[in-house]
Amino acid sequence: MNCIIIDDESLARLVITKHCSKFPNLDVIEEFSNAIDAIKFLNKETVDIIFLDIHMPGFTGFDFLQTLRYDPYIVLTTSDKSFASDAYEYEIVIDYLVKPVTIDRFEKTIKKIEKAKSSLTTTVTSPVNNSEESEVGDELFINIDRRLIKIKYRDILFVEAKGDYIEVKTNTELYRVHSTLKKIKEKLPEQLFQQVHRSYIINFSKIVDIEDNSILIEKSVIPISRANRPEIMRRLNLL
Repeated sequence: MNCIIIDDESLARLVITKHCSKFPNLDVIEEFSNAIDAIKFLNKETVDIIFLDIHMPGFTGFDFLQTLRYDPYIVLTTSDKSFASDAYEYEIVIDYLVKPVTIDRFEKTIKKIEKAKSSLTTTVTSPVNNSEESEVGDELFINIDRRLIKIKYRDILFVEAKGDYIEVKTNTELYRVHSTLKKIKEKLPEQLFQQVHRSYIINFSKIVDIEDNSILIEKSVIPISRANRPEIMRRLNLL
């Protein structure tokens, strides 16, 4: 079983690596000091087991779990016992190890994984091929003073909610419409747009820069909410 280790503490990574070396069926193929580098790796590779620290600066283990596109066995590692109940809300979390991790406790985790793996029937997973995928148009009409104005999706930079109104910012204009962010979100194609904050939807192709908890679109700085950040990071074509 191929494994990776994600932990910002080098000593903690070393302990897990040494424990894994005692099991011939475990192969640690990479280790990471932060979740972002691990996401980049997993965009290209798949693994069987991820040993994942919960407490990491900037992007926690729980944030990382929301970016996964498949279901490896997740073993959470932490020095804080209080997160155990939160951990098991994620179905792919198979065990929860409290640091310092002893070899005896680690062995129980591996046996649990082996038992779960052997109980599974052989399943072939293939991507969904939906030949009847609906076509997406390239424009939206908005009602401004009883006048219908056509806006091309590609021209929209972002949409901002302001009370009972939304503002649609394009390359050249700012349109103020009596509507809600939820309503316009239903009209916009998901492959082009994403909600990044309770008050903002952005055109993903218009991102210029991302820094900390904000996105730059042209000269506008858009905040990123904690809840939406994992999905943003998953969609990015990270190098």
